[in-house]
Amino acid sequence: MRIVVLGVGNILLTDEGIGVRAIEELGRRYQVPAEVDLLDGGTSAMELLDDLANCNLLIIADCVRAGRAPGTLLRLKDEEIPALFRTKLSPHQVGLPDVLATLVITHEAPEHTVLFGVEPESLATHMGLTPIVEAVLPVLVDAIAAEIAAAGIAIPAR
Repeated sequence: MRIVVLGVGNILLTDEGIGVRAIEELGRRYQVPAEVDLLDGGTSAMELLDDLANCNLLIIADCVRAGRAPGTLLRLKDEEIPALFRTKLSPHQVGLPDVLATLVITHEAPEHTVLFGVEPESLATHMGLTPIVEAVLPVLVDAIAAEIAAAGIAIPAR
């Protein structure tokens, strides 16, 4: 089994960096087993193809504008995810749907994909999360760890 946890976002735009911060925090709080790759995708796009190809489970952590209260955690799985991309949700969004679509076309798509999105409070230029989104970070990290455990991979806390 191969699981990829992909954190995406721009850490220079306040809450847009939540995905990257989640990957960092997951590595600090949990003993990540060899079957799990933590990938800081930043604002990358097509250069992620090789890293994401043919994994059993892709878990994405990102900032998602879905019209909910700031700090709201959203979980979408498999066929629910493309519907999310019908409207622009984050500044780097153009790349991620293209990557996922390319993996489908090349028959290298993950068997399953789970997206954890956090509704931002601010996307202003600033390094660091807003307090409301910062408060959700431990919940997001625990949700990612639970998803890994549900896939049958032990991920003990440090």
